[in-house]
Formats: sequence, structure tokens, C-alpha cells
Amino acid sequence: MVGGRARSTAPRDLAEDPQAWPHADLEGHVAAAVVQAIAATLAGELAARKLSQRALAALSGVNRQSINDLLAGTSWPDVATIALLESALGGPLWPTIR
Repeated sequence: MVGGRARSTAPRDLAEDPQAWPHADLEGHVAAAVVQAIAATLAGELAARKLSQRALAALSGVNRQSINDLLAGTSWPDVATIALLESALGGPLWPTIR
């Protein structure tokens, strides 16, 4: 189970170049790579829909700061957060893992 010390480091800080988030190399960090993929997909959806973080917060019921932290890679989002965001956007954010 992921937790404890495994989540004490922000996902972006596991990248070779954290400044490149959400397109940084996260080799060997599967969970952080999933968060990165979710952040990249979410950023793309916001841009495509011309939707602000504040507007998405109102639509989804997810706190705006939580959305900001997810996009910035500074937090580990929980399943409820992802489910609410996916429901508000009407599509998946979670990537297919190969």
C-alpha cells in the first residue's frame, strides 16, 4: 500500500528535473508517473475547454487548491478527488498502464 514515507515526497520531486513537470522523466516511479499523466491530461482538458481551476472546482466539488496542487505535482491525489474530477469533465483522467 502506498502511504507513509512513500508519499512524503511530492510526485514532481521524484523527477530528474522537477521543473519539467508534467513532462519530466520519472523512470522507476510508477505512482508518480500516474499522477503526472493525470496532471497532464487535466491541464489539457482545462485548456481545451477554456475552463479555469475555480470553474472546475465549482463543477466538481473539489477544492481549487487541491486542483492546483495536482496540476503542480505537489500532492498525491486520492481516488475520490480523481473520481469527482472525471465526473465533472465527463471523461477519464486516469491513464492506461502498460
